[in-house]
Amino acid sequence: MPIGQALRTGFTLLLLWLTLGLAQAQTVLPVPPLTGHVIDTTGTLSGEQRAALDAKLTALEHDKGSQVVVLMVPSTQPEDIAAYANRVGNIWKIGRKAVGDGLLIVVAKDDHRVRIEVAKTLEGAVPDIAASHIIDNAMVPFFRHGDYAAGLSAGIDQVAARIRGEPLPPVATPNHTGATNGVDWVNVLVFLFIAFPVASALARSLFGQRLGAVVTGVGVGGLAL
Repeated sequence: MPIGQALRTGFTLLLLWLTLGLAQAQTVLPVPPLTGHVIDTTGTLSGEQRAALDAKLTALEHDKGSQVVVLMVPSTQPEDIAAYANRVGNIWKIGRKAVGDGLLIVVAKDDHRVRIEVAKTLEGAVPDIAASHIIDNAMVPFFRHGDYAAGLSAGIDQVAARIRGEPLPPVATPNHTGATNGVDWVNVLVFLFIAFPVASALARSLFGQRLGAVVTGVGVGGLAL
């Protein structure tokens, strides 16, 4: 084959390879927005089932701070489930940022694949062998009978039990502003703004101009203590 023809053939094959690669990259499954603890893009779970699973995961996050999210998709193709779960985890960044205690459960329903993706801090609580055990023994038996809610519930229970046994940093206590030592100063100021003119007029009518002003000032000062 002449050199020119060989170069043209090679260039054509290279373009074809790049085109196929680009097409594949453009058809990967998009990552859905993180809208809650349970995201089902397959329509498998009922509203009541999602709410029950969400309640378990919300309680776990409230108690331990760890954020666990369930994602159900029809398929992760052309990626395998491990690559897709890793991509979702990198985009969502679940868990406390300073702790790294997020955990993602991905169910690819039509692929018959399940993946538990664990952030670094929870690798001791849910190592790979434990994750495989939870999937194979707690979740898959229910999935085989079409009961995805029960399988997810069983898997969540075992994941939560392991996380609850892990010595994680405590959950931060919310810092409520606008109150000091149990006194809501905003309400106090609103009350004084409304009550002061009325109290002042009443005191002046009862005690006279000067004494009424003194009585009003003492009363407002006492309320503020």
